Amino acid sequence: MHIPIKRSNNDRVLAGVVGGLAEHFQWNSTIARVLWVVLALTPLPGVIGYLVLWLLMENPED
Repeated sequence: MHIPIKRSNNDRVLAGVVGGLAEHFQWNSTIARVLWVVLALTPLPGVIGYLVLWLLMENPED
């Protein structure tokens, strides 16, 4: 099962998940990353959410 959002090929720090979400929703990737870090500071939802999205999002086309 994949979601129709692709990971970013150009705007990536680890796997391109937050960059891909920012590109899809036309957000500023820096703000999206800051929000993701704030979410990740909570016990586990941020890290688990990142890993789940990494598995579900499509690979970027090369």
